[in-house]
Amino acid sequence: MKVLYSLLIACCLFPFAGFTQQKYSRQDSLFGSNTPQRSWWDVQHYDISVTPDYNTKTINGKNTITYTVLTDNHNEYLQFDLQKPLEVDSIYYNGKMYINYPAKPYYHEGNHYFIPLPNAEKGSTQSLTIVYHGKPKEAINAPWDGGWVWTKDKQGRPWISVACESDGASLWYPCKDSWSDEPDKGASLTVNVPEAMMAVGNGRLKNKETTNGMTSFRWEVGSPINAYNIIPYIGSYATWSDTLSGEKGMLDLNYWVLDYEVEKAKKQFEQVKQTMRAFEHWFGSYPFYEDGYQLVQAPYLGMEHQSAVAYGNEFKNGYLGSDLSKTGWGLKWDYIIVHESGHEWFGNNITAKDMADMWIHEAFTDYSETLFIDYYYGKQAGNEYTQGLRSNILNDQPIIGPYNVHKEGSGDMYFKGANLLHTIRQIIADDEKFRQFLRGLNKDFYHQTVTTKQVEDYISKQSGKDFSKVFDQYLRTAKIPVLEIKKSGNNYQYKWSNVINGFAMTVKLITGQWITPTTEWQTIKINTGDDFLVDKNFYISVKKL
Repeated sequence: MKVLYSLLIACCLFPFAGFTQQKYSRQDSLFGSNTPQRSWWDVQHYDISVTPDYNTKTINGKNTITYTVLTDNHNEYLQFDLQKPLEVDSIYYNGKMYINYPAKPYYHEGNHYFIPLPNAEKGSTQSLTIVYHGKPKEAINAPWDGGWVWTKDKQGRPWISVACESDGASLWYPCKDSWSDEPDKGASLTVNVPEAMMAVGNGRLKNKETTNGMTSFRWEVGSPINAYNIIPYIGSYATWSDTLSGEKGMLDLNYWVLDYEVEKAKKQFEQVKQTMRAFEHWFGSYPFYEDGYQLVQAPYLGMEHQSAVAYGNEFKNGYLGSDLSKTGWGLKWDYIIVHESGHEWFGNNITAKDMADMWIHEAFTDYSETLFIDYYYGKQAGNEYTQGLRSNILNDQPIIGPYNVHKEGSGDMYFKGANLLHTIRQIIADDEKFRQFLRGLNKDFYHQTVTTKQVEDYISKQSGKDFSKVFDQYLRTAKIPVLEIKKSGNNYQYKWSNVINGFAMTVKLITGQWITPTTEWQTIKINTGDDFLVDKNFYISVKKL
């Protein structure tokens, strides 16, 4: 989402420009890598409780991290993460107060804490509870800038939430803040608010209890969930429910909007069912039937928070009423409903292990917009939309970012990533096969974290075509292949330039002929007409000599 904001404000001002030259610190490595103090334990469950104070913009909270020991002789230190200026008050190990032994004290480096623990048996289950408080980072412009959002609705009542994809969940609760480790058995979130307010979280509401003017809302999600997806929404909400008869049975749909927005929200949110039907066709069954689907009005544009999608698109079609493709197709549906719901499959069901591979989330989800259009308006409409997105591509940096430092690659992961997938779809030249490998990805990597290599290998294997050089060209360089052509008598000569070694991607001409250029000149006779034209659905540049 933050990338799109940058595009709308100033196309040249991506925050990623120059990342390949950036020097990274030990703090970056502690945040972004699977350190020895992280690798020996596997998160099973988070049990978070938080009490926010709107007037002081502070929070009090605790989180019990239940985990499994993965190795026999693990490093005795456990790393958890909690960002300053939040402070740890106390720690409990397996329910007992943790004693900080002077001979081997726990310590912290910046936002990362290291706790010495007994060498527990491999396969055993342990727990660590961290009690904390403080004034967490406040978001200046959520969701692009992460932090807590303390604002008011149009009637002057507090409206509060969090957005933390890029900055990390540890900006508001202690956790293993790594995309590679999701709690296998889900998470619970208890939010304590004044009784006049409502608190919404991920999954299903399990308990609501009011005591001494405060109401506790306990939400639970049973599926694995990325730490940055666990989010509270607090406000004067009204709610209603619906169901969808889907591939796995009846899917519960729950909607939460500010109480004075219900009428227009009900009309706009009719698009949820349309979205789900299209995506179940292309991607397979919604990945979180057990937890249901929620769309929650948020005090920022939107985010893909698992089973509690954030919505702030002002009940307009398009992206805040605009069409990112400039073709007209983008104004026929609500961008936030479609895009953020698409993330339930790519980003939430299938999650990248490292933020460097964030293209797995954004390229597929951006292309889900095309597939939505294709499903309802036809293939040509989808083609036009995808081609229209190209004007937003910068080709400034590689789409894949630097590994092990919690940094994403170029914002081109959205529009260029979608066009990469569109190009692959043309090469496969079989929409049913393309659909089946999208469904296969969500089935075979169901509720898993993955690497780019796993996704690349899967696509090549399932399609029966080696796309390794294509991925290297489009993901690991900022260069767009240039097809050079020149007329030679009654024939044409052609070859690739501006490509990596060994690049030989097949492309289709508008005559229906297929060619496989290399970096050496080849000759072809065009079947009809006098010109050499490439199908526009291939994201390449053509240079006539």
